[in-house]
Amino acid sequence: MVKERHDGLPFDAVPWFLAGMENGHSAERPRRVTIYDIAAATGFAASTVSRALSRPERVSATTRERIASAARELSYVPNSPTPDLKRTKTVAILVSDVTNPFYFGLIRGIQHQLKAVGYASLLIDSENSSEIESAMLHRVRQSVDGAIFAASRLTGVRLAELGAELPLVVINRRVHGVPSVVIDSPSGVVQAAEHLISLGHREIVYVSGPQNSWANEARWRSLAQACATHRVPVRRLGPFPAGPKSGSAAADALIRTRATACIAFNDLLAIGMLTHLRTRGIAVPAAISIVGCDDIFGADFCHPALTTLSAPIEQAGRAAVTMLMAHLTHDVPATRSTTVLPAHLVVRESTGPAPRRRPAAGR
Repeated sequence: MVKERHDGLPFDAVPWFLAGMENGHSAERPRRVTIYDIAAATGFAASTVSRALSRPERVSATTRERIASAARELSYVPNSPTPDLKRTKTVAILVSDVTNPFYFGLIRGIQHQLKAVGYASLLIDSENSSEIESAMLHRVRQSVDGAIFAASRLTGVRLAELGAELPLVVINRRVHGVPSVVIDSPSGVVQAAEHLISLGHREIVYVSGPQNSWANEARWRSLAQACATHRVPVRRLGPFPAGPKSGSAAADALIRTRATACIAFNDLLAIGMLTHLRTRGIAVPAAISIVGCDDIFGADFCHPALTTLSAPIEQAGRAAVTMLMAHLTHDVPATRSTTVLPAHLVVRESTGPAPRRRPAAGR
């Protein structure tokens, strides 16, 4: 069961991967007591324990005394002597790949909204690594009031644990107990599938992105369901790293399927595929139609201009800040909402009618 998070959580819980390893010592060293130990001892949620320790006036006297008694028995020692020490007016922004143009508008929206409410930002590139995400947030945790995760590679369980330690909002993820902003790209994928089917394509390929991407799995499931509804065969290729350099391998894999239409995980992959298909002498869209996702800057400049899914990226960043500030300043429960923003298909030159017979490479 995922424990509900509460804002005002003191920075006192040692991350699971550091338990028993402080100061270079092995597991023989006594593990530090955390709010999770107190929660287990009392039967209360970690959020209730946090509330009782950091803002005791917000819980009943009975609850407060039970938790205080357990804390004394377990020799619990908080990191910070007062909750006020954590107010830094700074928010961490964690993105999976800062070089991906998809994040440019998102970061801009977050930073503009933070500036409007008097907050600064700390940008962290997790390099598509869940380990880096977790370790970096641990390093800066006492320097920030909250965090916004964009396309996190962490598991839902780990994000919920972090949400019990620090106010946070996730973008392009759904995690029980953690507020989220979700871009509805799965419904956009359905639009893309129906667009390709209307053009006469009778086999569609999905070029998969990173395995640890929540959006990647959501897009694949949505496409598979849409194709099943229309009784159109669909297959999945990959996974591939979500960058243009992966386009060559993805394009070659697509050629071997003999399919006439493809939806790529993101625009970077799709653009890399367009380049490689051109070098192989395969015309787009005369022989193969290509659809991307994200509508990044430059998607309409490539040759041919890329049909792709577009969404209000900057608005997603602003919405994430609004949700985080509500939690920080008004103590709105973390489970209160998920904001869903629509995605829509932008048809350009990379999609066209299905050929009667797809020519082989070089013809």
